[in-house]
Formats: sequence, structure tokens, C-alpha cells
Amino acid sequence: MWDVIQKGGPIMYLIILCSILAFAVVLERLYHLYRARVNTKDFMSKIAATLKRNKIMEAIEMCNNTPGPIANIMKAGVLKHDRPRSEIREAIEDTGAHEVPRLEKNLGVLATIAHISPLLGLLGTVTGMVRAFQVIQEKATSLYPVNPGDLAGGIWEALITTVAGLSVAIPTFVAYNYLVSRVDGFVLDMEKSASDLLNILTTRSDKYEV
Repeated sequence: MWDVIQKGGPIMYLIILCSILAFAVVLERLYHLYRARVNTKDFMSKIAATLKRNKIMEAIEMCNNTPGPIANIMKAGVLKHDRPRSEIREAIEDTGAHEVPRLEKNLGVLATIAHISPLLGLLGTVTGMVRAFQVIQEKATSLYPVNPGDLAGGIWEALITTVAGLSVAIPTFVAYNYLVSRVDGFVLDMEKSASDLLNILTTRSDKYEV
């Protein structure tokens, strides 16, 4: 493997760096989204039942003990339970505006790697061909004819970097799309949960004290 990397030339090191970075980002995002996962339907049912019993502090404690953006949004709304609908909505929207970027964190890095990896491979292809033509030019002015072995170094660099660039870009792009779909699912759940909570809080006919 080390011999193959060396034959790929200096561009190979950049491609390898991209692959390591992409792998680290994918692992970090999968772990973060796994921790943020929650059974939204079950959680909302418990919150609704608690609020109907006027147990505000209990609902807040449930949100504190539940990880993820949905629980944070619910907490922001419950804390404003005695305020007008507009203030509750504003609190929920403000919290959501902070939670979505946390879900999307580093996805731009994956998109960048997926786009530049093939370009790095193409750059390696060009530099490899330049090496090959330099050998041809040098041999043309000498007494010795060009043979395939003289061109092998440049051709190796051209082919290996192309393969490496695509090998990094394809799985990175797949991982990026998968993570984006997961984030979109979280956002939809957040919007639905926020709407449900807003309706629960604003349709309660009685005012209560915590």
C-alpha cells in the first residue's frame, strides 16, 4: 500500500488527508444524530399528558432529561406557557434557529470533500501525464529510445490519483446525502412537535401556577 501511495505522487497525500477528514466527520455526525434521536410520538404524548395535569415543572424536567433538539424546543415553549401565543412561537423559533445549525454542523465539509476529491484526482492525472511527456522529451534528445518502463512512473501517478480521488468522493457523497436526509427528518419532527406544543399550550382554558 505504501508503494502504491508513493507511486501516486504528492497529490495522493492530499487525497488521503481528505479521506481521513471525511471519515472523522461522518463518525462524529452519526454519533451526534444517534444521541439526538428520540421517539417523537411517545415523547410528545408524555409532554401533552403532563401539561394537561398542569405539571409544568415535571414537563420541564422531562425535557431536561431527554437529549436532542426536539426536547430543547419543547422546553423553550413550556417555559413560556403563560405567555401569549406569539411569544411562545417566537421562543420556539429562536431555539429552533440554534438547533438546526448544530444538526448541520460539518456537513459543508463533507460536501466540499466530495467535490474536490475528483478534482484532486484529475490534478494528479495531469501531473502524471506531464511527467510522462517530460520523459518523452528528454529521451527524444538522447541516443536511447523511449520504452514503456520510462513512462511507467507518470502513468502510475495519473491512474492511481484518479482512482483514489473517485474512491474518496463516491462514499463521501453518499454519506453526505444520507446525513442530510437524517437532518431533514429531524427538522420535520421539530416543526411538527413545535406546532403540536403550540396548540396544546394555547388551547388550555385554565391558567395555572407552577
